[in-house]
Amino acid sequence: MSQPLPPPFPSLVPESAPFSPEQRAWLNGFFVGLVSTDGAGVTALSPEQSAALMPPLPAATPASNDDDGAPWHDQTLPLPERLKLADGRPLNRRMMAAMAQQDCGQCGYNCADYSNAIFAKKEERLNLCVPGGKETARTLKALYEEIDKAPPASPSNKAPASTPASTEPAAAVGPGRSRGNPVEATFLSRTRLNKPGSQKETWHVEIDLNGSGLDYAVGDSFGIFPTNDPYLAEAVIRAIGAPPDFPIGGRTLRAVLIDGVSLSPAPDMLFQLISYLTGGARRQNAKALAAGEDPDGDAASLDVLAALEKFPGLRPDPEAFIEALDPLQPRLYSIASSPNVTRDRVALTVDAVRYRISDRQRLGVASTFFADRVTPGDKLSVYVQASHNFALPADPAVPIIMIGPGTGIAPFRAFLHERMATKAPGRNWLFFGHQRRDYDFFYEDELVGMRTAGALTRLSLAWSRDGEEKFYVQDRMRQVGRDLWSWLADGAHLYVCGDAKRMAKDVERALVDIVAQHGARSTDEAIAFVADLKKRGRYQQDVY
Repeated sequence: MSQPLPPPFPSLVPESAPFSPEQRAWLNGFFVGLVSTDGAGVTALSPEQSAALMPPLPAATPASNDDDGAPWHDQTLPLPERLKLADGRPLNRRMMAAMAQQDCGQCGYNCADYSNAIFAKKEERLNLCVPGGKETARTLKALYEEIDKAPPASPSNKAPASTPASTEPAAAVGPGRSRGNPVEATFLSRTRLNKPGSQKETWHVEIDLNGSGLDYAVGDSFGIFPTNDPYLAEAVIRAIGAPPDFPIGGRTLRAVLIDGVSLSPAPDMLFQLISYLTGGARRQNAKALAAGEDPDGDAASLDVLAALEKFPGLRPDPEAFIEALDPLQPRLYSIASSPNVTRDRVALTVDAVRYRISDRQRLGVASTFFADRVTPGDKLSVYVQASHNFALPADPAVPIIMIGPGTGIAPFRAFLHERMATKAPGRNWLFFGHQRRDYDFFYEDELVGMRTAGALTRLSLAWSRDGEEKFYVQDRMRQVGRDLWSWLADGAHLYVCGDAKRMAKDVERALVDIVAQHGARSTDEAIAFVADLKKRGRYQQDVY
C-alpha cells in the first residue's frame, strides 16, 4: 500500500477520480513528472517525496546480457575484457568475442555470423571488421590457428544469428541491401553545420536515391564505398618506385590504390612483406611490427605511406605489395532523414577527420571523401544497412529520450522528422551537446522550431568548452535526473548514439546513478534495472 504523500505536494488527481489510493499516488507522481520541464514546473521534490509519489516500477529481472549466450556482446567493452568473458567457451564463441560487437554489417555479416563463417571455413578473410581494426584481425588470426584442433560447433554452442547483415547471396537480399550488392546513387550537396570559428568540421550531406530502387527506415544506416585521396595514392606509388600504370588485375596500380585497398593503417602483412625485403635490424623491426609489437613506439601512427617511409629504399613487386594490403571497406553512417519527409533522398551527418602526424596531414577516408572529393552529380556506390535493434517504438504514443552529442544527433533528427510526419502523439526529449553553442549547435533552427511547435517536448543542451569546466550530456542528465526517471517510469524508450568508448559508458553510468537516486534502488538494483531496459528493447544504442 502506498504511503501518504509528504507535503508540500500538489494533488493533481481529484479524490473523486475512480482510482485506488495506490493508483492515485502513482498518477500524481506521473503528472508531476509530466508538467516539470527544464527551467519551469512544480517545486522540486526531495528523493523521499519522489520515492513516495512514484513507487518503484516492477522489479527488474537481473539480466546477464546473455540471451544469446554472449555476455561480451557489448560495444563498450575493451577486447581483452570480452575475451576474458569468453574464456573457456567454444572457439567460434571466442571468435565472436574478438569482433567489435557493433553488428554494423560493414563486414557483410553481423558479429555472430562472421565468427561462424570463419569457424566453418566459409570465410577466409580475417580483416573485414572495420571497427575492430588490427586488434580484431590479430586476435582472429591467432584463434584461426586453433580451428583444426577445435571440436565442431554444436547447436548449443553456435553463436546465434540475430538479424543477419548479409549472410545470404547478394542476389537474395536484393540490390542495395548489402555491401555485396551495392547500387548507384547521386551525390547532391554538402552543407557545413559548424559556424566559422568552430574547431570542428561537420557536414550535412544529401544523396539522391532516384533510380536506385532504394528505400529505408529511420534507424537504418547508409553504406558508402569511398575512395582514397589521389595525392596519397600517388605518394605511395613514388615510395615504392613503381610506374602508376603498372597492370594489376586488368587495372592500373594507381586505380587500385585509389579505390581497391586501404592505405591506413598499415596491415601486419605489409610489415611481413617488408621483412622479406630487408635485413639486419630493420628485418627484426619489421617482424616485430608484423607480430603486433611496437619496438619504436610509433606503431599506432603507421599508415601505409608512413610504413614505407620508415623502411625507405624498398622496391616491392607491385602485385605482391597490393596483396599485402587490406581491402578498402565501405563505411556506414546513421541516416539523418525520414522517408516520410524525403523519400527519394537520404541525409547524413559527417565529421571530417583531419589530423597531423609529424609533417603530414592524415585524412579520414570516407569523411574527407564527402568533404572534398565528390561534387554534385557524382555517382556513388551505396547500400542501405537495416538497423539492428535501433528503431522507434511500435506504439507511437510511447515517449522517447534521445541522447546524441555531436554527429550522434543524426538518427534522432530522423526520429523527430518521422514522429512529426506521422503525427505520433508520444513525447520527445533530446539531449544534444558539443563544444561551443555559438559554433556547434547542429540543426539549431530545426530543433528550436520543433521545440516551439511542441514536437520536441524537451531539449537539453550541454556545451563542453563554453565554461571553465567541461560539461557533457551525462552531466545534464544528472541535473534533470528526477524528470528523466519520471519519463522512464512512464514507459519511455531511451536511445544513445555516438562514441562507444567514452560517451556511451558515461551516459550509462549516469543513468544507473539516476535510477538509484530517484528510483529508490541500490546500485546493484539500478544496474540490473538498466540491463533489463536493454533486454526489453527500451534502451537502444547506435554506438561506434
